[in-house]
Amino acid sequence: MASDPLFDLSTLDISSSIASGSEIDPYLPQSGDMRMLDRVIHGDTTLELVVGAKLARPDEFWVAGHIPGRPLLPGVLMIEAAAQASSYYMTRYIGIKGFLGFTRCTDVAFRGQVAPGEELILISKLIARNERRFVSANQGYVNGKLVFEAQITGMTL
Repeated sequence: MASDPLFDLSTLDISSSIASGSEIDPYLPQSGDMRMLDRVIHGDTTLELVVGAKLARPDEFWVAGHIPGRPLLPGVLMIEAAAQASSYYMTRYIGIKGFLGFTRCTDVAFRGQVAPGEELILISKLIARNERRFVSANQGYVNGKLVFEAQITGMTL
């Protein structure tokens, strides 16, 4: 059974952005093909969450080989996108310095697919943190439908 939504996306204009491209660069070291967070839609320090987006482009490296004839965004890249959204929150809003590494992923469930041309909307909500480590609850949606959820742990390396 799917979890309750971490945030009501209907309260946002998900076509808008508060950060993209070079505005994300200071907060995430990933670049090129490994940048999975394309833009940030919303950040909320009261709820300790961030809403971001990853557009599954038809020209990405995984398209030709991840199910030829029916390309699907790999689940591990969905999780990476959520980890990057969580890391963005921690560096941008909490002020953590240094590289945040992805150390654990639990309670993962894939409930749908992401095809080229679709945008994955990510919600990452902080559920625990200290000066070196964080745990976030994460969900991904396509066209309002929950496609994955996971709990991600990261730490300063």
